[in-house]
Amino acid sequence: MAENWQDAYLFEVSWEVCNKVGGIYTVVSTKVPSMQGRFGNNYFAIGPDVWKDKDNRDFVEDRHLHADWRRYAESKGIYFRVGHWNIAGRPVAIMVDYRSLIAKKDEILAENWREYRLDSISGQWDYIEPVLFGYGAGKVIQSFYEYHVFPKEKVFAHFHEWMTGSGLLYLKKHQPQIATVFTTHATVPGRCIAANGLPLYGELRNYQADELSSRFGVRAKFSLERLSARHADCFTAVSEITHEECKAFLGQPADVVTPNGFDDHFVPDQTEFDIKRKLARAKLAKAASAVTGHETDKDAVFVINSGRYEFKNKGIDLFIDSLARLNADPELTKEIVAFICVPAGHGQAAVDMESGVPANGTPQYCTHHLDDPGSDPILDRIRLSGLQNRPEDKVKVIFFPCYLDGDDGVFNLSYYDLLIGFDVSVFPSYYEPWGYTPMESIAFRIPTLTTSLAGFGRWVADMKIKDEDGVFVVERNDTNAAQTVTGICGFLKDFALASDHEKMRQSAYRLSRFFLWEQLADHYDTAYRKAAGKWESRPTLLDKQMPCSQTSLTDIPANKPEWRKILINYSLPEKLERLKTLGNNLWWCWDSEAQKLWEQIDPKAWEDCGHNPVALISSLSAGQLRQLEKDETFMKRLQEVHDRFLAYMEQGKNRQGPKVAYFCMEYGLHESLKLYSGGLGILAGDYLKEASDKNVDMIGIGLLYRYGYFEQHIDGNGSQDARYVPQVFSKLPLLPVRDEKGRWQTVSISLPGRNLSAKIWQVNVGRIPLYLLDTDIDGNTEQDKAVTHRLYGGDPENRFKQEMLLGIGGIRMLRHLQIAPEVFHCNEGHGAFTLLERLRHHIESEHLGFWQARELVRACSLFTTHTPVPAGHDAFDEDIVRTYFGAWASRLNISWEDFMALGRIDKGHTGDKFSMSHLAVNLSSAVNGVSRIHGRVSREMFAPLYPGFYPEEVPVGHVTNGVHLATWAHAEWKELFVKYFGKEYLDNVSDPGYWQKIHEVPDQELARIRRDRRTGLIGFVKQQLQHEWPLRGESPQNLVKVLNRLDPAALTLGFARRFATYKRAHLLFKNPERLRRLVNDPDRPVQFIFAGKAHPADHAGQELIRHIIGLSRQEEFLGKIVFLENYNIDIARHLVQGVDIWLNTPARSMEASGTSGEKALMNGVVNFSVLDGWWAEGYKPGAGWALKEEATYDNAGYQDELDAETIYSMLETEIIPAFYDRKAGENPRWLAYVRNSIAQIAPHYTMRRQLEDYYRLYYKPLADVHGKLEADGGRLLADMARWIARVSSAWPSIRATAFQCRDSTNEPLQTGQETSFGLTLDTAGLEPGEIGVEVVFGHKKNDKVERLERVCPMEPGILENGQAAYVARLVLDGSGVYDYAFRIFPKNESFPNPNRFRMVRWF
Repeated sequence: MAENWQDAYLFEVSWEVCNKVGGIYTVVSTKVPSMQGRFGNNYFAIGPDVWKDKDNRDFVEDRHLHADWRRYAESKGIYFRVGHWNIAGRPVAIMVDYRSLIAKKDEILAENWREYRLDSISGQWDYIEPVLFGYGAGKVIQSFYEYHVFPKEKVFAHFHEWMTGSGLLYLKKHQPQIATVFTTHATVPGRCIAANGLPLYGELRNYQADELSSRFGVRAKFSLERLSARHADCFTAVSEITHEECKAFLGQPADVVTPNGFDDHFVPDQTEFDIKRKLARAKLAKAASAVTGHETDKDAVFVINSGRYEFKNKGIDLFIDSLARLNADPELTKEIVAFICVPAGHGQAAVDMESGVPANGTPQYCTHHLDDPGSDPILDRIRLSGLQNRPEDKVKVIFFPCYLDGDDGVFNLSYYDLLIGFDVSVFPSYYEPWGYTPMESIAFRIPTLTTSLAGFGRWVADMKIKDEDGVFVVERNDTNAAQTVTGICGFLKDFALASDHEKMRQSAYRLSRFFLWEQLADHYDTAYRKAAGKWESRPTLLDKQMPCSQTSLTDIPANKPEWRKILINYSLPEKLERLKTLGNNLWWCWDSEAQKLWEQIDPKAWEDCGHNPVALISSLSAGQLRQLEKDETFMKRLQEVHDRFLAYMEQGKNRQGPKVAYFCMEYGLHESLKLYSGGLGILAGDYLKEASDKNVDMIGIGLLYRYGYFEQHIDGNGSQDARYVPQVFSKLPLLPVRDEKGRWQTVSISLPGRNLSAKIWQVNVGRIPLYLLDTDIDGNTEQDKAVTHRLYGGDPENRFKQEMLLGIGGIRMLRHLQIAPEVFHCNEGHGAFTLLERLRHHIESEHLGFWQARELVRACSLFTTHTPVPAGHDAFDEDIVRTYFGAWASRLNISWEDFMALGRIDKGHTGDKFSMSHLAVNLSSAVNGVSRIHGRVSREMFAPLYPGFYPEEVPVGHVTNGVHLATWAHAEWKELFVKYFGKEYLDNVSDPGYWQKIHEVPDQELARIRRDRRTGLIGFVKQQLQHEWPLRGESPQNLVKVLNRLDPAALTLGFARRFATYKRAHLLFKNPERLRRLVNDPDRPVQFIFAGKAHPADHAGQELIRHIIGLSRQEEFLGKIVFLENYNIDIARHLVQGVDIWLNTPARSMEASGTSGEKALMNGVVNFSVLDGWWAEGYKPGAGWALKEEATYDNAGYQDELDAETIYSMLETEIIPAFYDRKAGENPRWLAYVRNSIAQIAPHYTMRRQLEDYYRLYYKPLADVHGKLEADGGRLLADMARWIARVSSAWPSIRATAFQCRDSTNEPLQTGQETSFGLTLDTAGLEPGEIGVEVVFGHKKNDKVERLERVCPMEPGILENGQAAYVARLVLDGSGVYDYAFRIFPKNESFPNPNRFRMVRWF
């Protein structure tokens, strides 16, 4: 009679709840109905949340289930998901987020040492993760106890295996009112002994468990197992075999033996059984034919061996040996086809089930391509055994290395749906504490062979049931392998030749009835009664308080109102509807006529709303709208602008490919849309605009920030105050992305214990869609809503989540919207998780091996870095990476060390953080910097990622940044360019020929535009200061002085950018006295306008701002040095259009590119800059001024001093005299600089040129390569995978057998004389052409070659006796002593770039 525990609670904790790894999953899952019959709805299964957002068919989340308890737990920092285990009974399942505890791991381990002397010192992550899971499970149970359980109600916590033991120890200390049960299914020492091929059973009492666990590196696991058994209220083992181990190794006999049973709900009824069996057999026959290459007999006997890949413990070795012996038995007359179904590292299917033939046309053993077929024990044993799968062989063997999850690419069935098709099963285990697979077999009426060393086999043997032959138990011990093989052969032969299989099938089924849980679950009742007995004796039971959920009504405080939003869209009269169309596409922000249209509506309102058309339209009254309708001039302009817009968009129907997905953390499109902080965002915004004008096929992906980047306010002390002002999304050109039923589309990514959801918005940038993800939505926690609140805001962990959302969420969004890019471009490392998500998808959804998936991802990926120093690249601690990506290594079928190495220099750099840039470089086939110098700096920075190659050989190119002309050139300049260059120039803005026509423009016209723009700027600056200064608390008297002293005719220099110390804004103030003389010259006045923000964490940058503002307040600098606060696109536009000189003074090699000077260039502004970034390429004498590229001093302070003096000198002697050299009211000398800048430099720094460079250098070549890899079903990719596997295997064995070079000691070479170098290699079975060989020359300095002088390829000779000679003939032009060496690398025409391999060797 089953015990009635309806008034008690049971929490069953296992690593395999909703996580099928091995037999324990089946034990716990099939026991559920029996436990529900005892505990009813008070039964809970607890497992680890390892699947995250991977499709886990076992777990169905229900966010409403126990929502109040979950919120209570989350308030205490305990995270988990609640739902149902998708098995019979659908019990409540709790998925514990243990990775959020990683940051506390040291504290948790230390606590367990203090309390229990748990020896964790040697534990690696395969120990630490289960410890954290168990600890988290304990806290989850405790929180439930606090929230729901009344005094004296019984609560049982049942922990399976050592992986959960820390939960038991936690409850023992923190919640002893909960009764605990601990079950071991196999001891840690027992597993180690068996796995290492040592005799277990005959020597059981002779092993020293502590010494053994230390020797095999499992001391920590064993310590936890032993302590869990010792401190449990009831300790159980699953079989007598395990019980003996417990006594020998743990010193703790089991209180109860709880044999494993099963529930036969998974066995279909007879009608469905027959249908499924027929289908499974047909698939087995077809797969066997496809693998072997010939037809399988209709009456063939199908044999299965399945389970984990434990080659010796599961007896796979003896099974193969028995098949080989059976194949040689002349008495065997029936074909036997044996399937070994154990998961192993694999790639795509190697057979074509449609045609029923091997994919490569040759017979084989394996249904799938293995990751490492050359060292696979199963394949090795099959080959050694002589099994060849020939037509004449009576025994065939098929290796199926996949999980049977219904999506394996061959059978596409679940395990049970394939198992039903077999005739007989064989499980000749050496170490099998119980053995679930034979029990499952007999439930499906499949006669099975097991051994006396399996718990199940021992139990059957001890039952001594007569006249039942459905289970055959082979006697096995430490030494009788040969006899075991004989037993297997006899069993299979007898079965094959038997005339009546049905009798054995029925016997198997009858025996299975003895192992149903309804027969065996009573053993657990005994265990729970024992645990309850100890529980009832505890005085701590009296400590239990009323559950938190029963809070008295008088304790509930008055709550605050919860304000909700309701959106009321503005409506426009029919004639004005076109305004809405125009306002919802940012095309207007680079079209001068469209901007005039908005301003015409209401100039003041246009300024007040921040030049935001959507806000402007929604603010208009009905009277204003009627007035606009009657305004014929306005309506005519509206019609013209709208018609031009429609014509522009119409051309977008024929966009040029390839389709590019462009990922960036920020986009500077317009000042009203706060998605940017600085240069990176402005560049990305310009890029999308140019992509629209060029009519290319591009998609932008980013994040939608509620607060954007901070607004800068300067206080009375000159200090920066960062304020975050929320954007009103309803007043922005943001369009919700909806499906055909009008539902707002979302994507989600998995975070510890929860999913993060994001709505998808769309911004139309002309013809280009920009998709933005927004987490500030209902359903997310408050913490998760804040992920997209601030650009670059929060701590490193929030930054990490932002980059996960951009990368993983962005790729999932594209798949969700069915957008299939051909090229993926990461603009900075923030988007590098796109690469991991695509890698995961190829492996999990398309069943590619890791290497193939990586090459497919690399082939179409471009990474652009904008950061010139390693410290500027995002990098995260391993604990953060493990917290959020802990399950990804197994999902990618690689080790954790290999996963971390994707973001490090290599596996050896274990102390390094996980670098987003290293991840991007490692998984992209193309990498570029953003200027010539930055390309060189990046090659040096990333050189460690290419061992064996020198920095100059590192495959990092460059595309120098440009700017979007239509955005940054003032309308007057754009009109002038069209007037003199011709309209056709608009489609050819990067063609230098058009720009030469600037020389045809009269001096008066150029001078007028420059004068107008400077006057406009000074007016704008005065306006800004009149608004800013009163808010700062500045002196009104000083304000009046500044306004009066700002001179629209004075030489005006602009310096505006992010205030970081390397930008060196302080140079100008190195010599204040000299600066005073410059700015206060009454005949040649000079004024400086500064603007820029310092990051809130950059205190040095903020101090620099404060220093400049302090100087600007001094009497002699009032109105001569001005700082504008809250630098944004609007201020930048006025500055680059209005100043005369654009000043840029970065520390050398620290300016990746810089584009503000390029924007100024488009407005006739002359640059004065250090020769760094773009200016190092753009500078032309007579077209600007420059500080030299090379530093004079190593000492940064001295270099700053020198550069400051040089700036003063050039201003005094060149720039100021040139500006004020006027003749007849004009200044031809200065205008010559303006003309030269525009003619010689401007066309090379347009965004059109940049975009064309990317398409020519990267996008089109990447798309071509990717197309080749995907063509013909990925055949080339599969061929490449096999090639690299073969080369990798042979590579260590290549050796040099001879060197040939002239003896220059006795016969020195003469300059210009030809000579030859030779190297003979033992190629280790490779073809000579598969090995690239070079002779490399350099000069040693301090015993090291720092830079290469020359690299000469060597030509291969004919392969003879496994050796090939390589020769290079060359002329050395220089003289002196050269150092040389030979370098080899894998060579294949499909891999044109050898430095993608980390397989370089030197001789």
